[in-house]
Amino acid sequence: MLAIFRVVEVGKFIRIPFSNCVQIITIPVVINIKLRLRRPRFNLYHSIDGSRSAKISMPRKDFTVDGNVARCNWMITSLSKDGRIMEARRLFDEMRDPDVITWTSVISGYIKCGMIEEARRLFDRVDAKKNVVTWTAMVGGYIRSNKISEAEKLFHEMPNKNVVSWNTMIDGYAQNGGIDSAMYLFEKMPERNVVSWNTVVSMLAQCGRIEEARRLFDRMPERDVISWTGMIAGLSKNGRIDEARLLFDRMPERNVVSWNAMITGYAQNSRLDEALDLFERMPERDLPSWNTMITGLIQNGDLRRARKLFNAMPKKNVISWTTMITGYVQEGESEEALRIFSRMLSANGAKPNQGTFVSILGACSNLAGLGEGQQVHQIVSKTVYQDSTFVVSALINMYSKCGELKTARKMFDDGMTSQRDLDLVSWNGIIAAYAHHGCGKEAIRLFKEMRKSGFKPDDVTYVGLISACSHAGLVEEGLKYFDELVKDRSILVREDHYACLVDLCGRAGRLKEAVDFIERLETKPSARVWGALLAGCNVHANAKIGKLAAKKLIEVEPENAGTYMLLSNIYASAGKWKEASRVRLKMKDKGLKKQPGCSWIEVGNRVHVFVVGDKSHSQSKLIYSLIRYLHSKMKKAGYKPNNVFLSEEYEDEDEDFPLI
Repeated sequence: MLAIFRVVEVGKFIRIPFSNCVQIITIPVVINIKLRLRRPRFNLYHSIDGSRSAKISMPRKDFTVDGNVARCNWMITSLSKDGRIMEARRLFDEMRDPDVITWTSVISGYIKCGMIEEARRLFDRVDAKKNVVTWTAMVGGYIRSNKISEAEKLFHEMPNKNVVSWNTMIDGYAQNGGIDSAMYLFEKMPERNVVSWNTVVSMLAQCGRIEEARRLFDRMPERDVISWTGMIAGLSKNGRIDEARLLFDRMPERNVVSWNAMITGYAQNSRLDEALDLFERMPERDLPSWNTMITGLIQNGDLRRARKLFNAMPKKNVISWTTMITGYVQEGESEEALRIFSRMLSANGAKPNQGTFVSILGACSNLAGLGEGQQVHQIVSKTVYQDSTFVVSALINMYSKCGELKTARKMFDDGMTSQRDLDLVSWNGIIAAYAHHGCGKEAIRLFKEMRKSGFKPDDVTYVGLISACSHAGLVEEGLKYFDELVKDRSILVREDHYACLVDLCGRAGRLKEAVDFIERLETKPSARVWGALLAGCNVHANAKIGKLAAKKLIEVEPENAGTYMLLSNIYASAGKWKEASRVRLKMKDKGLKKQPGCSWIEVGNRVHVFVVGDKSHSQSKLIYSLIRYLHSKMKKAGYKPNNVFLSEEYEDEDEDFPLI
């Protein structure tokens, strides 16, 4: 076991003691999260709708006359619900004359365990006994397995259908984006119940067809609390929060989910005071109520109030802890994220899940905390998440950011040789790792290998690939892959891709091409795009284009001191000292101050932090002496320092290099 995290605080940086309980952690449940690596932030919103999937019908009442068959049915149903499908099947095979309930229980058990092919083989047997429940379970199983075509075919073959059968197929279409097919089926239904109406109203609202959803809602012959709540959630999602509130106030009865939906709506629309007011007025709160409010505060950048609410929670679950950890990681406070993770491990009850591990590994990556990352890896290795592609990808990213590219590659290669199936997330992770280290040719080789393996690149793949070309100076290759991306109509070109292309041209000194590209964009260029152009101007001392980029960047981010510093440096390197001075004065007038550069290193279980110009380190004299010695060696080798990039406060320093 690695040494437990130590409490070492040097400046802002810490090492945290993880509880010894990490040695006995077991995680029995996997939550279903959808992680998008294309953004530094991932969605924290816990939808009231949850991750809907077709429910598998398990017989609840057994009207079998034969007592022995009834007992066997009860045992088979219990075993199937517990996931012990092989035992259930053995019991089924030993029965002389299983009835339709028995057949349905075993088929549903296979579906519940994800064994859809086994379920279909049993379903298709000549001696199979089937009724409408059996058929509906099979249709639902295909939907659950994302095999909508097979579900559709089986649905049309059904000899008899009831309202549950129709609802199951409609919900299947809704889950898979077949909105028009779902509506066609809804219109054809011989009879409808409130579930039928709720399904299509929620479907239309969630996909943006809010007017149609409202018309259907108004036509409903009867409504339950789910109908009202679904409509409120849909209106909120589509920005019609005041209309949602009017509907909420008209509700004949509300439950805790209704209150949570309205609070979520206010949070989604950045109306936090109203969300908090409702939260305080709730007649009862459950865990999702607290999590919803905390999530809303974090999404709107109010981490302080989120933490206050988190501390006041009477009980916390894994979502509560993961939400706070993710919030701190998003705000760049990775040290605090590690502290919370340490508290989570010490607390009784909540155990880390897939989302927790992805977030905390992101914190380790941000801090380049190899020791902490390795300890998290040890915890992961004792859980069911060690083969999760999301967690493995986060581990690859962590080792890469900590300078351990060989370890990152070994993890990827181990996945290729083991029984664990590598998916697109894993490929994207290793390509991004090589991009981070400037290994463009290896990233391109992996990209080609990925395609040969049958994987189609997505938008995240191209961000990593073009970035790799940029860092390695492979301009033509990068332009080729960007052109390939644009021609692929199935992939949405995002601002990340535009920023990568501008960075590619900027690093290569092709600044005019970068400007021409930005001017041709149909969307308004983001701060990332202008920032990439400004960085290129800084490298190549292009004051004319740099001034344009800085002006645009200041319009987007007027309080960013780094923009003024870069523009000042560009003027200085071009010999335009008056302009450089003018920019610095403007920066001072606005009260802006650039944060000094900072670096740290861990030696002998101690973290050493260095800030520009700082001489507070106990061995600063020795360190400065070594820097002067190295500097003299560099001068003899022909190196000439470019002091124009030093900040004003260091211009009068005797040392050629401030301590970094």
